[in-house]
Amino acid sequence: MPNGSKKTIFAHVDLTVQSGEIIDITGPSGCGKSTLLTAFARLNRYSTGQLALHGISAKQYSPAKWRTQVAYIPQQPILIGETVADALRMPFGMRIRHPAQSHAPNDLKLEQLLTTLGCADIEMQRPIHELSGGQAARISLARTLLTKPQVLLADEVDAALDPDNAYLVSQLLQHIATHEHVSIIRVRHSADDGIATRTLILNPEGLHHVNQ
Repeated sequence: MPNGSKKTIFAHVDLTVQSGEIIDITGPSGCGKSTLLTAFARLNRYSTGQLALHGISAKQYSPAKWRTQVAYIPQQPILIGETVADALRMPFGMRIRHPAQSHAPNDLKLEQLLTTLGCADIEMQRPIHELSGGQAARISLARTLLTKPQVLLADEVDAALDPDNAYLVSQLLQHIATHEHVSIIRVRHSADDGIATRTLILNPEGLHHVNQ
């Protein structure tokens, strides 16, 4: 912080997420929802606290190894490479990945996933700079899902989508939570889409259940 100043955004956050659970985090703009997700992903050097995955402390993982299991999707997608295919296959060239996870998916698998997300019209060789904001958000989501994380931290991934495509995204997330036992924490401002196990509101004192 500048001049050594410190500001506490939130405190006393105590959250246990079960395998396959979908948790929505809500709250007013500026309350720290995105900051909380980056803390969970070990991307925020100012955060303090204790994290564990399946009872194993985060201290036993390197930050890079932790992020192969706990994946963060930011509000503004960042795609690396020249084409859609490059962006989708980017994680499979990283050294941190286990050899069994390092084989990049073929075009057919990529196209099937994009179709599920309502992106059947996006060619593998399309330059990423030609994508709309909503298309880029779904490519970012697809890239993350291909790496098969155990925990998915999704920061308003459906904010730029029309209702039909937002529905496709929510159905895919519900599928991977139910059938692949991925735990999902979503920051959302959109209307409830009915798939969350719990909805929590963040304020300076911590996380609290929303009355439903």
